[in-house]
Amino acid sequence: MPAHALPPDDAARIAGTAAFSKFMVVLQLIADQDAPLNIAQLAALSGYPRPTVYRILAALMAEGMVVENPRNKQYEVGPRLINLASRAWDRSDIRTTAIEPLRQLRDLTRETVHLAVPSDHSMVYIEKLESPQAVRMDSRIGTRVTLYSSSVGKAYLAGLKEAHRERLMRTLHLQAFTANTHTELAALRADVEDTRARGYAEDREENEAQIFCYGAAIVGADGMPVACVSVSIPLYRRLPDAQQAYVQPLLEACATISRKLAGPG
Repeated sequence: MPAHALPPDDAARIAGTAAFSKFMVVLQLIADQDAPLNIAQLAALSGYPRPTVYRILAALMAEGMVVENPRNKQYEVGPRLINLASRAWDRSDIRTTAIEPLRQLRDLTRETVHLAVPSDHSMVYIEKLESPQAVRMDSRIGTRVTLYSSSVGKAYLAGLKEAHRERLMRTLHLQAFTANTHTELAALRADVEDTRARGYAEDREENEAQIFCYGAAIVGADGMPVACVSVSIPLYRRLPDAQQAYVQPLLEACATISRKLAGPG
């Protein structure tokens, strides 16, 4: 065996990992989009050749993870994946622990409430409680939001230890979504420091125009953030006394959830 060659078992394991990664890239692309994608779009977004994408889709469809619309040849999330995700959310300790305080927060603020957890370099909504009012947030469970433009993301960053936070922020690609989005690392650092000082984050139309959000962290027994909660308000109906209307109920809900997660002791 050449010195640089891997043993057959190791080579097979590495090849299997690479193949699985490709499957996950395609599946994530389909799950993240607001509209179904066709082969050409998936090939362009993934960077994989069309034959590779065809093979991946065939395997995913065989397992019920993806379905094809026969009329327009577009692909979307399949029933098996939806079922798996639903069961995972139902069994999530954070979600089940948080759900009643989140309901109370939604009822107090009368605005949309999100529960988000960190995932790679973003946050993912694992629960959403809709505002009872007519105009609502265009978001859903499973939506990813950035660490730098969302209140849940900035609340999470603010709760990390300084060295970890700095390493993470340096990996972020600061893309503008609105005129208010941070596109310079120095501005993001300053905002996160302000968040640490006041104990909650603000999304000042940084992720979506005309939407203002307040976010705060849920912490584990070690004091580190494990999830974050936001209250999202259309700008036109944001009440003048934001501290009383949104911030205090948000902080109380996060403190309650953190205590419940920690358990007795």
